[in-house]
This record gives sequence, structure tokens and C-alpha cells, in this order.
Amino acid sequence: MDTENMTMPTPDLEPAARQVAELLHGIEDHRLTDPTPCPDYAVRDLLAHLVGLTTAFRDAARKAFGPTTDTSPDAALPVLPDGWRDTLPPLLDELVAAWRDPAARQGMTRAGGVDLPGEVAHMVALNELVIHGWDLARSTGQKYEADEANLRVSLAMTTPSDDNPLPESPFGPPVPVPADAPLADRAVAMSGRRPDWRPGS
Repeated sequence: MDTENMTMPTPDLEPAARQVAELLHGIEDHRLTDPTPCPDYAVRDLLAHLVGLTTAFRDAARKAFGPTTDTSPDAALPVLPDGWRDTLPPLLDELVAAWRDPAARQGMTRAGGVDLPGEVAHMVALNELVIHGWDLARSTGQKYEADEANLRVSLAMTTPSDDNPLPESPFGPPVPVPADAPLADRAVAMSGRRPDWRPGS
């Protein structure tokens, strides 16, 4: 993890959350079984994961510990709730609001059953939204233009540095891309995605 960049002012979660919410309008029911860049997830599972992580990191910001913050995302394949198109946008709004409270980034918190500093949890939440937003857009054939500041945070989180040559990542191992590749391509590649991934590729 690039600790130098991690000390920069933390971008707001709202742009990434808004992009995820906007993608929901373009997902028809027949796309729910389509593959995603996450090998174990179909679109349905990815959406369910987004519901779960949004809830977990909202509660992590509030320090409201319990099943939502204590359960590992690897515990079981997530189940997409009925009415997800109506459920997820308000949860995203709550996530954004919760992390705008300065107290959320103070002290320790917990997410996915892991204790971590609030500032780090904030960045992890942002990275999850940015990368899984890309996953969702690519899986459903939609355009995705992530906010540059958020992409830079995501890239910094997954890029080796002198202090941390092998940063922990919830995603797969990095995919090689040219050093002059677009910022979005470098961010998703460091998170284990092929920037040219398409369903069926």
C-alpha cells in the first residue's frame, strides 16, 4: 500500500456510490446470470456482494458492530435480496453520509470480521465501490468513468511501495499493463482484472 498517497486528503465516497447506483438502471433481469470479472460471481452475486459490503462499511463507519461487520465476505456466496433495485441506492446514500462524519475515521473499526483503523476502512470502502463498479459496468455492457481522485486512491492502495512491497488486496494478483496505460486500466489491473475483459473473454 502506498502510504505516502494514503496520507492525502481522502476523497468523498459520493462519486463512486453514485456511479454504482446509476448502473442499476441498465441491468435487466436476464443479465443477472451473466459472468463478471470476479470468477466466482455472476452479476446476481456481485450485486448481492455490493449490498452486503455497503451495509457492512456503513455500520463500520457508525461503529455499529454486529453480524454485518463481523462476518467475512468469504463465509458464503451472497444472496441477492428481492427489490435490490430499490434497496441498494438508499444504502449507498447511507454509506456516503456515514463516512462524512469525521468520527468514522477516528480510532479502530471492524469490517468483514477484521479490525482496522477507521481511515483505512474508509479507503477500503472506496476501493470496493470503484473496482466493483467497474466490474458491474463491464459485465453488463455499460459505460464507466470513475472519478480520477478515487481511481488514484484505489491504485495507491494496491500498488507495492518500499514500506509495503506486497500490499494486501481482497482481489486477485495484479495483471501486467504498460506503465503508460490509462489510469483506470492501471487501477483495475492492480486489482487483478484484465482491462480488456468482456463477458465470454
